[in-house]
Formats: sequence, structure tokens, C-alpha cells
Amino acid sequence: MRKRGYHHGNLRAALIDAALKLIEEKGPTGFTLSEAAKQAGVTPAAVYRHFKGREDLIASAALQGYVMFGELMEYAAEGKTGLDAFETSGRAYLAFARKYPGHYIAMFESGISVNQSPELAHASGQALGQLEKAARLLTEHMPADKRPPASMVAAHIWAMSHGVVELFARGSPGTKSPFPPEDLLESGIGIYLRGLGLIPPDK
Repeated sequence: MRKRGYHHGNLRAALIDAALKLIEEKGPTGFTLSEAAKQAGVTPAAVYRHFKGREDLIASAALQGYVMFGELMEYAAEGKTGLDAFETSGRAYLAFARKYPGHYIAMFESGISVNQSPELAHASGQALGQLEKAARLLTEHMPADKRPPASMVAAHIWAMSHGVVELFARGSPGTKSPFPPEDLLESGIGIYLRGLGLIPPDK
């Protein structure tokens, strides 16, 4: 009698879902392919019909996350410019990390390179591209010799968002912010953009 792993309706999706749950519970290196297979209700051998190994499975979870993340960032910044675009993007970043911790860990804490596959590199680039687009709109009025590269501004905002998530929004042990993470991030973005002269100072 064959095990039902070979008759699973959507085996690939089921294994990614299983991996995401295990990543949340045990971290990206704390589970085995056998555990993922068991969680999905399939045989360990069935995993290799879709994935080369655990790293490939985690990379697929990261790819799914980057696609979702890019769409969320695009939606958050739609129709907005200047500080509003970056603030809504920052809030979207925090919301994503809270709502999809398995995806977030697979994307940013698993050690999987975004260049692991062309698809993963493209999805990652698309997500960062939303911030670069906002940065280009914000800097286009500046003289060329004083205009900071949009990619640099985007990278700084991304790094700030990531830092707030890691230190204060995901419950880092022993770390507690005296301010809500959203307020912390928004004030930081405002200070950064004003320091570059990209938005007017507060009155």
C-alpha cells in the first residue's frame, strides 16, 4: 500500500507551508526535511520530487515571501510621495514581519543568498525597487551634483526598517523600546530625510 505522499494534491505548496511553520518554531536550521515531510503528511522521499534539499526548500519559502513583500510595498506606497511614501512603506515592513514571521525569517535570517536563483534575485530586487522608486521621486528636484543616489537612500531606509524590526518589533530577548516600533521608525525616517534636505524641517 503506497503512502499518500505520492498522491498529494499540491505537494510543493504543502511542503513550503510546513517549512514556514517549522521555521517559526525552530528557526531555519532547526528542522529536518523529514520533519517537513511529516508536517505535510508525505514521505521523506517525496520531498525530493520538488526540492534538492532543505536549503532549496527554505529558498522557495523566501521567494514566496519576497513576492508577497514586494506586492505589499507597492500597495503601501501607491499614490504617495515624499515622507508619506517612506512612512507607509516602513509600516508595511513592520506589518509584514509580524504577520508572516516564517517568510520574514526565511528571507532575512536564514543565510540564504538572494542570488540562490534568478527568480529569488528578481523578487528581492523588485521589493527593494519600490523603495528606490520612492527615493527617485523624492530626489528628482535636486541638482545632479547634490543628489544622493536613489539606491543609497533606499538602502538606508531598508536598513533602518530592518533594524527596528530586529531590535524592537520581533521581541528580541532582553530588548524593549520605550516607544512603539512604528513611531521609532517614522521619526528615524523623518530625521534622515530632513538631514539630507529631502523634506522641509518641522515648523
